[in-house]
Parts: sequence; C-alpha cells; structure tokens
Amino acid sequence: MKLLSPVRIGQMELKNRVVMPAMHLGYCKDGFVTNKLVEFYRARARGGVGLIIVGGCAIDDQGYGNMIKIDDDKYMPGLSDLVNAVHEEGGKIAAQLFQPGRYSYSFLMGIQPVAPSPIPSKLTRQMPRELTTDEIKDIVNSFGQAAVRAKKAGFDAVEVIGSAGYLVSQFLSPVTNQRQDEYGGDFENRMRFGLEVAQNIREAVGLDYPVMFRVGGNDFMPGGNTNREIAVFCKRLEEAGVDAFNVTGGWHETAVPQITMAAPRGAFAYLARGIKEAVNVPVVACNRINDPILAEEILADDMADLVGMARAMIADPDLVNKASEGRFGQIRKCIGCNQGCLDAVFTMKPVGCLVNARAGREEEGDFRPAGRVKKVLVVGGGPGGMEAARVAAERGHRVTLWEKGNRLGGQLNIAAVPPGRSEFATFVEYLSSELYRLGVTVELDKEANEENIRSFDPDAVVMATGATPVTPPIDGVDSPNVAQAWDVLAGKSATGRRVVIIGGGAVGCETALMLAGKGVINAETLHFLALNNAENWETLKVLATRGIKDITVIEMQKAVGADIGISSRWVILQEIQRFGVKTITGATAKKIIDKGVIIDVAGKEELIEADTILLAVGSQSVSELSERIKESFPEVYMVGDAVAPRKALDAVHQGCLAGEVL
Repeated sequence: MKLLSPVRIGQMELKNRVVMPAMHLGYCKDGFVTNKLVEFYRARARGGVGLIIVGGCAIDDQGYGNMIKIDDDKYMPGLSDLVNAVHEEGGKIAAQLFQPGRYSYSFLMGIQPVAPSPIPSKLTRQMPRELTTDEIKDIVNSFGQAAVRAKKAGFDAVEVIGSAGYLVSQFLSPVTNQRQDEYGGDFENRMRFGLEVAQNIREAVGLDYPVMFRVGGNDFMPGGNTNREIAVFCKRLEEAGVDAFNVTGGWHETAVPQITMAAPRGAFAYLARGIKEAVNVPVVACNRINDPILAEEILADDMADLVGMARAMIADPDLVNKASEGRFGQIRKCIGCNQGCLDAVFTMKPVGCLVNARAGREEEGDFRPAGRVKKVLVVGGGPGGMEAARVAAERGHRVTLWEKGNRLGGQLNIAAVPPGRSEFATFVEYLSSELYRLGVTVELDKEANEENIRSFDPDAVVMATGATPVTPPIDGVDSPNVAQAWDVLAGKSATGRRVVIIGGGAVGCETALMLAGKGVINAETLHFLALNNAENWETLKVLATRGIKDITVIEMQKAVGADIGISSRWVILQEIQRFGVKTITGATAKKIIDKGVIIDVAGKEELIEADTILLAVGSQSVSELSERIKESFPEVYMVGDAVAPRKALDAVHQGCLAGEVL
C-alpha cells in the first residue's frame, strides 16, 4: 500500500503516510502535560502512526487551561516526556502552535479576546479587541519563541494552525479582517500576518527544521476565502519556508458540516487536491477519513501525499498496525458521532469515544486476562451488551449472548436509519465481527426468562435488556392512526402523507428527517440532472429537499433537539429547516382524534391535522428480569438502558466496564 510507504517532510522521514492531526483532548492541567496525555499518545505511536501532531499548544495567554501550553519554559519537562514517549515507540511527533484570536473565551481566560478587527464571533459570542501593530509583532515573535521551545523539547517538527477560524484565518479573511493598515485591506496585506509567522519561525528554528501549516481548504463562510485564495496563500507560505500543508475544511462557524457523520467519508479531499496542484511540498488530506482503504484511494488518485486520521486514531490506536498486517476487519472505525470527542470539547470535558471506551484510559494498561475463566451470559444484543461480551471474551471468558430480536445492534439499528446517520451501522458491523472472531456464542430470537437463565447455569450474567418507548397518557393514544416512532424507523409501521410527531428530542427529529426524505431525488439522480443541465440549481435544491410528506414536530420545551449533542444538534436543526419540517415548541398534546392532534400552546387549543401520529416522548428501562435474578446468581451486572435510558456512548462504556470486572 502507498499508505504504508515512507515519505519526507523537509528533513524529516516518516515511516508511512498516516498523520494523526492535532485534536483538543482536555487532558492537561493548567497547561501542563499529564501522564494521561502521554500514555494516550504513546498508544497511538505504538499503533504505527507515521506522524502525531499534538495540540493546539498555546503560544501565549490566550490558550485554554486544559490544553497544552508552550509559552513558558516551565512546561518543557512535560513536553519532553511526551516527545520521549512517542520516540520510544518509534513514532515522530510535531507540536501545533495555537493562537485562537476571537475564538478565545474571556470568562475562561480573564482577558478579552483579540483579533484583527472588533467583529464578534457567532461561535463564542465574544467581542474581541482589535490588535495594535505592536501587539501583532509580539504575537508573531511568540510563534517563533514557541517553535524554539518545541525544537528544544525534541519535537520533530512544528505546525502552525492557520485554519478553522483561528487567528491566522482571521487575518486572512475579509469576513474578520477590516483593518486599513498593512495587515488589512487587499489579499496581499491580509496574507502578511501568516507569512510573517512562517518567516519568523523559519528564522528561529533554522533551515533544516520541518515547519508545517494547517490550513482550511475553504473557509465555507459567506464572503470568505475559497480554495483558490488558500492555494495562493500556500504557495506564498512555501516560498517563506513551509515544508508541508495539512488541509482541513472550513471554520468552526461554517454552516457546512465538517466532521459529523452527515459529511460523507473523505468529502473534503478535493480541498487538498487544490492545494497540492499549487505547491511542490507534501500535502495532507483530512476530515472524515476513517478507513485505510479510503485513505489508500486518496493517495492512489494523487489527491494528496499523506492522509490525516485524527478521530480514527482515537477510535482505534492500532489502526495502522492492523492495516499493515491485513487485519482490516478488526479495525474499529470512527463513526463521526461526536458524542465522546467534540461534544466533550465544547462542554469542557476530557475527550472519550463511543466506539472505544478505553480512549483516555491508556494509563490503566491493556485488558487484564481473566484470573478464572467464567461461563458468562449476556442478555441483550444492543451496543452495551455486545461490548460487554466482546471485552469478556477478549479477556478469556466463555461468553454466550442472547438477543430476543432477529439481529444484533439494538437501538443502533434504528439510529442508523435517518439520512446522514448510517455510520451507526458501522459500529454494529465491527462488534458483530469481533464477537464471531472471539468465539462468542450468539443466539438470536432468544428471549431470556428466569427459568432458562437458571438452566443455562452461568457464573455471571450481564443484563443489557435495553428500553422500550414510552406511551404517554394522552386521550386517544390507542387509536389506529397512532404508532411509535421507533416502529417507523424499524420499518414496522407505515405513515400517511400528513404526519405529526409528538416529541422533539433526538428520536422525534431524526424520524422527521427520515420521513422528510421520502420522495426526494437521490444523489445519483441529482448528479445526473446537474451535469446535463436538465434543471436549474434552484429547482434541483427543491427536488433534493422537498419530499411527499407534510411533517410537523410538536415539542413541550422551548426548542427541539435539546438532547442532541452540541456538535451535532445544529446540523440536525439545519436539516429540519432545509427539508421543510414544521416545528411547534411550547406545545402540549391534549387529545388525539381521527383528524389529527389537538394541542395546547400558551393556553390556546388548536387542531393539527394528520393522517398519522407518531410518539417520540422518551423511553423506559426494561429491568424487571434483572431485579428478579439478582438473588439467584453471585454476579449480575446491569448496563446501558437497562439501568436508565442513556446515550449509546454511556451504554458502551458501561458494557466495557462490566466486561473488565468479570
């Protein structure tokens, strides 16, 4: 595979073309490297990654407290420990130099954010202060000083973050740079700050030390820079001494989804191609590349010279080694759910992972082999039960899993149905494959009860019996025109043209989107019509977003989607609006009749006509059997929704812990 072949960035030779880009992990304390961070990256280096980029590493007092800092010599011992850990495992490591500009938070840092111009950020709701010319020079020098520290700490390279809407991006873009001096105005002046940063770093570290730049291939901001402008910028950066470009997508504020599962795999590789055609140094393609086969295709098609796989490495630290050994089926792919990573970052929590419950726990070491091999019964084949069975079997136990349905996956099968959510099925495929590989006995259409559990005579039982949807006490809820949203997602119930969904949480919103897609043209048809100029673009957008159903979502709270993760919620809400789904908030369903639903909004009743009413008002645990068998067996563990309704991330993590303690 070309993916596994060596490549050079400046004077640095990498053993393969896989790069783990910088990701904010929240593992640091007051800017200091922790053992948690060291062991996290040690595991990825051991897993075979060619280059690990860590950061952002704050170059001044505008960084965040739980991220790496590199603006003072007091951080050097920890930085050196991190470098040594990666080197001990045969890896190469770079430090990403970070200055957020208007993306800083005054309530965290105690100081007002700074920027090229005093234009507030929609992301942070912060009003920045305009930098003076002298302050700009100071920041340029801070980049150079941070690069020197990185070199002294032993880092193999440095990377400047000039993407995502951070300070370099803010100077480059007319959206955020409205200065009238030498750092603003035309494109030449707007490039000046980034070019001076590159020149300062090159002078500070010398000619032979590798310097990289992380760029957004397109701002994806109205009035912002496109791939054409970024390509010109990169060419000038190359002339200033930059050795490689790491190309990501747009800004954090963009309305274009960047790394949620709604974005197709490898969707933004074309941005790397645009940069590669303009420069003569290596280019890294990034965003939603979670599979070495896809990565190989990107390289083989000459779209890029290397591939960035950040969250893919959180999901499976051994991805590269598995690929090199031909164990592709054992790779645990990132599904782009963001539940453990981006949602954690935006709520100031340490990063975890839905598909890898051990992410962030590397300092605990590998799984402990079973001291005594037990006969383990897992009841329930959802994500929590499957993960418990996988971990228990990996530790050496004899495991049997009973699932009352006809397939494994539980609610992940339902979650994978709405458009843009199919990656949930990827995790089901992985867990199913691993259960087979590890010799877990899986019995489908097998419903557990006290008698057959006793007859099985297990040493330990893991109850992962899941949850059932709630039926609310609404007059008329038993009418034939009423169904559960879960049943519609599972293909068990049909709907009429006019649909009212009671409940605007994740299930209600995703059911609405699934139904809204009925009757729209598919991607292949859209491609055909567009290439042949069969319809104008406005007509094509209507054909792609207006289906055959009239859908209304009723929610008691002030907003829909309140239980959706912060990094994905805006995407779902944007799609709801785009597909013409109507939402009524602050509304209570009072009565269901043949014509539809009578709702109460601010004390006023009105009828919402519908052919079908769907219920999406939550779920309740199925735990009765668990409570009954606790007295009969020495070890009974409850995981996932059997304990209380929760997200898939929580179910998987509980399943992993159950498998570990058996």
